[in-house]
Amino acid sequence: MKKFFALTLACIPVLFYAQQAAKPAVPAQPKLVVGIVVDQMRYDFIYRYWSKYGSDGFKRLVNEGYFCRNTNYNYVPTFTGPGHTAIYTGSTPAANGIIANDWYDRELRKDVYCSLDETVSGVGSTEPEGRRSPVRMLSTSITDQLRLSNNMQSKVVGIALKDRGAILPAGHTGMAYWFEGRTGNWITSTYYTKELPQWTKDFNAKQVAKTYLAQDWNTLLPIDQYKESLPDDNPYEGKFKGEEKPVFPHKLPQLAEANGQLGLVRATPFGNSFTVDFAVAAVKGENLGKGSATDFLAVSFSSTDYVGHMYGPQSIEQEDTYLRLDKDIAGFLKFLDTWVGKNNVLVFLTADHGAAEVPSYLKDIKIPSGYFKEKPVIDSLKKTMSKKYGDTLVLGYMNDQVFLDRKTIAQKNLDKAAVENFVADFFLGFKGVSDVITSSAMRNTQFTDGPRRLVQNGYHAQRSGDVCIILNPSWFEDIGRKTGTTHGAGWSYDTHVPLIWYGWKVQKGSSDAPVNITDIAPSIAMFLNIQFPNGCSGKPISGIVK
Repeated sequence: MKKFFALTLACIPVLFYAQQAAKPAVPAQPKLVVGIVVDQMRYDFIYRYWSKYGSDGFKRLVNEGYFCRNTNYNYVPTFTGPGHTAIYTGSTPAANGIIANDWYDRELRKDVYCSLDETVSGVGSTEPEGRRSPVRMLSTSITDQLRLSNNMQSKVVGIALKDRGAILPAGHTGMAYWFEGRTGNWITSTYYTKELPQWTKDFNAKQVAKTYLAQDWNTLLPIDQYKESLPDDNPYEGKFKGEEKPVFPHKLPQLAEANGQLGLVRATPFGNSFTVDFAVAAVKGENLGKGSATDFLAVSFSSTDYVGHMYGPQSIEQEDTYLRLDKDIAGFLKFLDTWVGKNNVLVFLTADHGAAEVPSYLKDIKIPSGYFKEKPVIDSLKKTMSKKYGDTLVLGYMNDQVFLDRKTIAQKNLDKAAVENFVADFFLGFKGVSDVITSSAMRNTQFTDGPRRLVQNGYHAQRSGDVCIILNPSWFEDIGRKTGTTHGAGWSYDTHVPLIWYGWKVQKGSSDAPVNITDIAPSIAMFLNIQFPNGCSGKPISGIVK
């Protein structure tokens, strides 16, 4: 009996190790991390078009990955620049400094762009669009932290048609490429390199954008199957220059000259296909995922935003763009399967913001909405301020924020908080305004919930305005037209976005637990066992790791 017991004990380690050996090996770190950001993708677009998606795109990510279904932006304004920055830095604009796509610079006394850098030049382009870098971003990104963790051995590449969608995710130490519409080429700047790598030159030489624009944009499916959208010809959609109606087919070869030449590809679903083509070329050209250190590819699909702005979320054009993007993502995932394999790649997919319904459409179906005409309001404010203070004291108005002349206020020995409160009371007298918050209030009060918390998280003391206006739900600033949509608010249609994890060490499942967009970067850091970005305020998401 003792001999039998001893023999049994001796066999246990053998059985244990045999069982372990039977399991597929999981590497200590993935070979490649791929971040996918879909510009202007609302959460509901996953399910709205679900029945028409194929099995290998969005459905593959959802069914085989982990879906954080209650992911929201925890600041305003919800724009492209701040969105990409928050995803990759794990911080809000209060820390990372990217408070909008553009903002008023008090020192320069002019508007500035989030990725503008006049100290650099374009590489692959002589156009002004080449003068770009991440210099205005004040914190590190998760891509920076990856490179810092291994003495810069990891390769990081950011790709997007929009420069800010490529530059901000790539961080301060990565490489970024974006699209230049005049030539149809992918370019970069001297911040990154002095010359385009040969693989980029080879790709540009193929003139892929021209190939995509040589075809009409027709619906992928028979048009009568697009039941999730309004009729093709409706009054809530914009149209290309040269078109009489916003209807299919959109004859791209004839429209190109009047709509930005090769830049027209941005406003079609083919811009996303073009982005995938270049992303595949980048993976191959840089040999991403094949080295000894983890590499990172950050891809942003910009065309969904261009299409949404023109046509709105109820349009067949928007639906068709997502059905085609589903196929693009499916093809890209299959490429990754062959290049590194599912067990060697960590993928996440999210969006930089959502989108509002077209207010004119909501009005017609009796849902409260509207356009806030800021110009006459600001003109009236300046006249009122001049009467009271002998000076307008207003430098500018951007992103629902009033920028006051702080120097003149100090010179006149005025109580700045009192001036801000006067402006706040002025705005509260106008239709469409829900609330107004002053910078003095934000410095003296910690808001813990509601719209005021979002404004405070998006407020940077040196860069933001002095008085912040919150418009009612489904109201946005007058964009000069009653067609198409926009974004930027703190309401759910702009803040609620998808977040799906897939691949290496990812648990299959989903959760309705609240997740902030700033939780993505620290979650990646925990996957990779590296430091959080230096301005990070997010927390790792539980439940996504096997």
